[in-house]
Amino acid sequence: DLHTAYRRQRQMCIRDRVAYQTAFLKTHYPVEYMAALMTSVVDNTDKVAGYIYASRQMNIKILPPDVNMSDFGFTVEDNAIRFGLSAVKSLGRPTIEAILKSRKSLGVFKNMQDFISRLYSDLNKRAVENLIKSGAFDTFGNKRRQMMFIYAQMMDNEIRQGKDAISGQMSLFDFVDESVKEDFEIKMPDVAEYSKEEMLNFEKEVLGVYISGHPLEEHEERWRRMISATTADFQFDEELNRTKVHDGEKSVVGGMIVDKTVKYTKTNQVMAFLTLEDLLGTVEVVIFPRDYERYQRYLQDDAKIFVIGHATVEDEQNGKIICEKIIPFDELPKQLWLRFDTMEDYKKNESRLLETIRESDGGDEVIIYIADTKQMKKLGRNYSVNANNELMEQLLEFLDKENAKIVEKNIEKMC
Repeated sequence: DLHTAYRRQRQMCIRDRVAYQTAFLKTHYPVEYMAALMTSVVDNTDKVAGYIYASRQMNIKILPPDVNMSDFGFTVEDNAIRFGLSAVKSLGRPTIEAILKSRKSLGVFKNMQDFISRLYSDLNKRAVENLIKSGAFDTFGNKRRQMMFIYAQMMDNEIRQGKDAISGQMSLFDFVDESVKEDFEIKMPDVAEYSKEEMLNFEKEVLGVYISGHPLEEHEERWRRMISATTADFQFDEELNRTKVHDGEKSVVGGMIVDKTVKYTKTNQVMAFLTLEDLLGTVEVVIFPRDYERYQRYLQDDAKIFVIGHATVEDEQNGKIICEKIIPFDELPKQLWLRFDTMEDYKKNESRLLETIRESDGGDEVIIYIADTKQMKKLGRNYSVNANNELMEQLLEFLDKENAKIVEKNIEKMC
């Protein structure tokens, strides 16, 4: 009827207007747009991680939370996005409001001692510990490990002095001037900083995402080249009203194992459910008994693997991947390509080449390419090698560097 037609037309106009406004903001105010998106999904770490990655692809810098700079939500700062304090675990709204109020009335915090002195009654030790782990105290110029060593002692001292003040007792600090008080302040210990990996793990623990980097960053080029889908493609998209991957779709995903649950079937066989994390988020991987037995040795915490399988998707839920094959990052099948200008050039080096190849034991293919005739020949399995740096060093003793190359096989072509 006319009423229904009008309502549909109005809904289409609203959607078109929202789409136009979104496109305009994304194009002309990308930093503000991404900051607003992150604030809107602050409780969904998978989506925050996806927006962080997208921001970095847009050359938008992501800054860690900062007790002197952060607001409640994500904000824009010098054309970068500053993490909001609400993203830090165990930091409730009353505590955040106390931090912002103190900063507004008394100015920025000078150091961790000043922060604790002004706010100890609104804090607990877990909140302070998580602020350190998140990088929110980096603004003070101290190492995170240094602050972790002494924050509890600072808290205890402030609580004790607060109780003394309430009971009317005087302390040594009541009788000395400010310059002398500095001599009694708790000093930062002389300790080395946490390793990069430890700092990243702390950030993930208290923020749900990595800020100063990601354990997979050094593998990003290989990861992108090998996968057919990211974990984000398995997330239910409310705008599309579905996941990007379809039920039954063949998929290759890659990432690191961050969680594993082992279960037993009714026939007492072992199967597993993995949480695989990539640069954008996580996806659940289901491994049935037969495949669990084959790949069990690869299923360790933090192991970096590629999973070949097919998607399983239910209505209005995140998708999963049913595992069919697992390949560790450092065990990707490779090919050794050897180029010769002419067949005569190949024959001249053939004897030494085959001798070198025979001494290398492995499962990687060897491809011979003759440039002038554009002939290509794949050597048989008897001549498969372990295509590694050691073999390359031996080959470069009699071949030019540009004529010997190790290439990782594309996983999708192996499926």
